[in-house]
Amino acid sequence: MFFASDNWAGAHPAVNERLSRESTRFAAAYGTSELDLSIEKRFNEIFEREVAVFFVATGTAANSLSLASIARPGGLTFCHSEAHVIEDECGAPDFFSGMRMVAVEGPDGKMLPENLIERIARYPQDAVHHGRAAAITMTQATEAGTVYTLDEIDAISKIAKENGLPLHMDGARFANALAALGTTPAEMTWKRGVDVLSFGGTKNGCWCAEAIVFFDPSLARDFSFLRKRTAQLFSKSRFIAAQFEAYLQDDLWLGLAGHANAMANRLRAGFGSLNSARLAWPTQANEVFAILPKAAAEAATQKGAKFYDWLEPRDMPENVGKDEVLIRMVTSFATTEADVDEFLSICAAV
Repeated sequence: MFFASDNWAGAHPAVNERLSRESTRFAAAYGTSELDLSIEKRFNEIFEREVAVFFVATGTAANSLSLASIARPGGLTFCHSEAHVIEDECGAPDFFSGMRMVAVEGPDGKMLPENLIERIARYPQDAVHHGRAAAITMTQATEAGTVYTLDEIDAISKIAKENGLPLHMDGARFANALAALGTTPAEMTWKRGVDVLSFGGTKNGCWCAEAIVFFDPSLARDFSFLRKRTAQLFSKSRFIAAQFEAYLQDDLWLGLAGHANAMANRLRAGFGSLNSARLAWPTQANEVFAILPKAAAEAATQKGAKFYDWLEPRDMPENVGKDEVLIRMVTSFATTEADVDEFLSICAAV
C-alpha cells in the first residue's frame, strides 16, 4: 500500500529491459549517439511538429533550466501559490534563472486568470525597482491533483501573449493530465500557446528520465551551453534516451498513466461510499486528497500503508476536524486494485 508518491514506485519492466540491453554496447557520448538523435525525432512525432529536446536528470532541473532559458534581468516568473517551483525546489528556479517567483492565488491548484492579470500589472516592463514581468509557469497536472482544461490553458496563454511573456508548463505528471483529458500532446501544449515544457517520465515508470521541450527551436539556440554549465549534460545520455525509447514505444507511457489514474478513480469512488472518510476536494489525475479519522490513518500506517499528512490549503473547501487528518495519496503504474481495496477496507473498519 504505497501511496506516498508515484516516484516511490520502481521502473516498468520494459524500461528495465531496454536499459539492460543498452548497457552492453558502445555508443557516442554527450547526446550524439544514434539512439539519442532518434528519440529527439520521436518527440517531433509525438508533438506533431519540429521541437528541440534536451534530456536532464530531474524535474527540478527541467523547471529551473527551462525558466533560465527565457530569463530577463530583473525578471519575475508568475506561478500558482502552491506550485512545486515555488514551494518544493529550494529556490532552484530563482538560483538558475536569476528571476524571482511571484505567487498567484486560485482555487484547486490553478491560477485564476483575473488574479494573474492583477499580479502582472504590478510589474510593468519599466519597473526597475520592483522587477519586471518575464514569464509564466503552470503545472499540468497540478500539485492539487487537478487538471487544467484546454480552455483554461487557453486563458492563461492568452494573458501570456498579451503581455509578451513566454509560457512554461511543468509536466512532471504530464502523461496523467493527458490521460485525464483524453487529448493529444500537441493540443495540450503548443496548440494552446505553451512555449516550453518540462516533460516528466520519472514519476510514470522510468528510472530517471526528464526532458525539456522547446516548441520553437530558435528559443533553444544557446540552451546546450546552459545545460552544460549547470552540470546537466550526461556523458552517457543514451541511458536516458533508452528509457524514453521504451517509455514512448506503443504508447506505453499513456497506458501507465491511464492505469495510475484508474487506481486513483477507484480510491475516489471508495472514499465517496465511506461514512468514516471523505474526499477533501475533487481531483482528476493520480493524486487523491482525503480527510480521515486519525484512528483510521494510524490503523493504515500500522498495516504498512505509506502516505503523507498534508497541510490544509488556504482555500480548503471544508474544515478538518480535531480528530481528523488531511492526507495525500498518489497512485502509480505499479498500484494494484488490491492495494486500493485494502486501504479502503481499513478505513471502513474504523
